[in-house]
Order: sequence, then structure tokens, then C-alpha cells
Amino acid sequence: MKIVLLLILSSWSLIITHCAWIEPKQSLQTVSSVDLTRYAGTWYEIARLPMWFQRHCIDSRATYTIRQDGKVGVHNECLTDRGTVDQADGVATVVDRTSKAKLMVTFDNFFARLVGPSREGNYWILELDPNYTVTMVGTPDRRYLWILSRTPQLDDATYQQLVANAQRLGFPVTDLIKATSHQRR
Repeated sequence: MKIVLLLILSSWSLIITHCAWIEPKQSLQTVSSVDLTRYAGTWYEIARLPMWFQRHCIDSRATYTIRQDGKVGVHNECLTDRGTVDQADGVATVVDRTSKAKLMVTFDNFFARLVGPSREGNYWILELDPNYTVTMVGTPDRRYLWILSRTPQLDDATYQQLVANAQRLGFPVTDLIKATSHQRR
């Protein structure tokens, strides 16, 4: 019995020691500044990481509008693999007032009300070209990532650069799903 107890304690000790050496992910940097008025408008999804709420989407776009209360209206829609259109509406609130690059988006559905958004925001603008034509958005836990463009297509060189940047930031880019249909509604 003492040997079994010794083995269990030794194993537990090794596990704890090993876990102490695991380095946490580096903090995620956003762009230094976003003009939300310029950011508003329609963005086409070029690629994304897999997520439950977009599991059937093959072609998505998001439209952002500046509301009178200073928040951002969010309208997402996607063409599904069944040929139907799914839509979701939400509201984004700026979390980081200095850069305006960290937002908290809440959608009006049961699950969103039940779970609620993260205090640090769940929509971080990680890359944004100076002309506001291409952006990369993710979450600080690196579970979600979107590569978006003002046009339905994005040249491969720009796409590959964004993928490389996402990988450098610690996102699992091998799991990226590219939009398969650009049949705009």
C-alpha cells in the first residue's frame, strides 16, 4: 500500500512540476487605433476558425453600423450548406476606449444571454490595413479568428501574409476554413 501511495504521490509531483514549466500564451496585441466610422460597412468572410454557431456557413458577411448611442450595430448573415440564409443581430460595445480595437459583441439570442460576453471583449481587431479594406479579428483566447475583406475575394499573397501573422500570434491556422462560395445575395 505504501508503494502505491508513493507512486501516486510521485506521479502527481511530476505532473505538477511539468505543468509549472508550461508557458502561458503571450498577450495578444491589437492594432493601435481604429476609426469605427471607417470600419463600419460590410465585410466579407474570407476564412475563419471552426465554431459551433457557424458550423453550416459556407459564405458569410458582417455589416457594422454606428448607432446613435455610440455602440456598433452588428448584422451577420451566411449562406449555409443547405442553401438557406442564417442571420444574427447584435451590438458591439467598445472595451478599450484608447484604441477602439477591443469590442464586446453580444448577440440577441438565448445562449448569448445565458453565457454573456467576456469582460475583456470578444472581438479584437488584430490587423487592419490603412485603407480599411482587409482586417483580421480574433478573440484573446485564440479560439476564434476571422479574416475579412471589403470584397468577396482576397488576393492570395495578402491572405497568406494574414495566415502567417495569425500563426505567429498563436492561432491554430491549420484549422482555418476558407469561404467556399461567393454567390452574393
